[in-house]
Amino acid sequence: MIEKKKSAKRGRRSPLGDRRQFLTMMDPEIIRAIKMAAIAEDRAAWSVMEEAAREWLERRKKR
Repeated sequence: MIEKKKSAKRGRRSPLGDRRQFLTMMDPEIIRAIKMAAIAEDRAAWSVMEEAAREWLERRKKR
């Protein structure tokens, strides 16, 4: 019997480490700006957003 390899779903990436997907909604212009900034820094958009969230949480904690 021939076994079929499971192909990755188009547009899906495997999680990095313990990260999980988190769905949110934003203004399309902000999304576009985040993606462009990530490209300019040769980073993934999720990495930019994770950094921004960490910084926001740190500022919030200091209040």
